[in-house]
Amino acid sequence: MYIGNQIIELEKVDSTNKYVLRLLEKNKKIDEGTIITTHSQYAGKGQDKNYWESEPGKNLTLSIVLQPEFLKIEKQFMLNKIIALSVYNFINSFGFKKTSIKWPNDIYIENKKVAGILINNTIRGNSYDYCVAGLGININQEKFISDAPNPISLKQISGKEYDLKECLNTLCSITEHWYNKLKNEQIKIINTAYIEALYRYNKFSKYILRGRPIKAKITGISEYGKLILQTKNNETYSCDFKEVEFVI
Repeated sequence: MYIGNQIIELEKVDSTNKYVLRLLEKNKKIDEGTIITTHSQYAGKGQDKNYWESEPGKNLTLSIVLQPEFLKIEKQFMLNKIIALSVYNFINSFGFKKTSIKWPNDIYIENKKVAGILINNTIRGNSYDYCVAGLGININQEKFISDAPNPISLKQISGKEYDLKECLNTLCSITEHWYNKLKNEQIKIINTAYIEALYRYNKFSKYILRGRPIKAKITGISEYGKLILQTKNNETYSCDFKEVEFVI
């Protein structure tokens, strides 16, 4: 298996993740490593029902199909980590500085969002059936018209036009690298790389926690993917992504 062994190109679709999930509901067989990409995605989703804006033909909008049967279900946040690291390394491969992973699934350049990730897992019995990792990466888009607060594209920063097929090939190679590390149980390497890339790690910043403003620093991520915050008074909170908001 290698990531991108099969690429299904769609002219237009509501969401590449939804497209894959519809196929799976019909018991269609999809080879591991298959990429579904589209020229135009008109109903892309992010976390918590957020809309993902993408101008047709300007960005990477795709889904990667994996079958992580080797992974225990309770370790599913490891999939988030390796996909986030893949996109993070992909952005860095173009020489961009101040790139980070904003927990749980966004990629930032400074305080601007350049990519989003949405992972859908399907489970059969006590093991994984499929993992569908949906990615939206802003590449060549120059204007954003939605009410999203802080989007940015690679072209807006560098002024350069990027070849989307070359970008996809690079992304596939990097994703395969991190997926193989997960397969080979190189958990410590993955965890260390994720923490080192984490947005605002160990820096006191403002958050809205369960409806109230606090100032705290990120001290880690729990085994189950919860964000660990610590205040200056040494109060520690373990937060689900719906419980905490970053103030940017």
